[in-house]
Amino acid sequence: KPLSNTRLYVMDDRLREQPIGVAGELCIAGAGLARGYLNRPELTEEKFVQHPNGERLYRTGDLARWLPDGNLDYLGRIDEQVKIRGYRIELGEIEAVLQRHEQVKEAVVIARQDKGADSYLCAYVVGHGKLEAAELRRYVGSQLPSYMVPAFFVELAEVPLTPNGKVDRRGLPEPERSAMGGESYVAPRTELEAKLAEIWQSVLGLDRIGARDHFFELGGHSLKATMLAARVYKELNVNLPLRSIFEAPRLEELAERIAEQEESKYASIERTEERSYYPVSSAQRRMYILNQLEGAQT
Repeated sequence: KPLSNTRLYVMDDRLREQPIGVAGELCIAGAGLARGYLNRPELTEEKFVQHPNGERLYRTGDLARWLPDGNLDYLGRIDEQVKIRGYRIELGEIEAVLQRHEQVKEAVVIARQDKGADSYLCAYVVGHGKLEAAELRRYVGSQLPSYMVPAFFVELAEVPLTPNGKVDRRGLPEPERSAMGGESYVAPRTELEAKLAEIWQSVLGLDRIGARDHFFELGGHSLKATMLAARVYKELNVNLPLRSIFEAPRLEELAERIAEQEESKYASIERTEERSYYPVSSAQRRMYILNQLEGAQT
């Protein structure tokens, strides 16, 4: 609860108050507000701003949202926002969901990059008992959109801390290829499984793939699934439906699906010759005409 002479606001980046349940930056106003940072005019100008109603505000850099009962839900630091596959994600929101799981004591989520420089989410959890990645993945997926579900879950005995007691995010270990996966390695047993494993290694940026490995538990997502289907078509001459990867995500299952498909010769799209102008499709022509109308540019 705020002090009697302090007012709290949850604002968007344009200093508009957010409705109940919508996350934004926590800002403070009131008689007890400081004048600014000592001898740091640039930081003072950045953090101390004016509310549209004329009040002087301090931007805390914390992410929060109002709950229907009037309490404030703290979601972490705004500088912990990340962008994954075009989506802006609040890491604190994922951590809050994980910490509501009855077997999770602590949770930290960070963004990492694979060998191809693609970003992915990795969750680090301290549990009350044995934790299963599949269960945590289902739990998070039942409350958050798929792009906010971590690709890896790593179980820790304790979360590393800095000397001043904050989470040491740099001290969190790299996830292993089967982090909390619970599957022992089984080498590919057929020529098709071996070829498919090589494609998985390239798409997922991993050094070793087993027959019982799960595409999505190894960091796969819808975009990588599309890449996988394209590589299968090009290298194995099988035009694999995208839904097959979701229905049979384990390598041995997907290999069986591929074996059942008829061979389809891969035909690449030939590069056209360079020219000053190119013909447009009907849809492109329609967009161009609409864009010429007054007020349609937005």
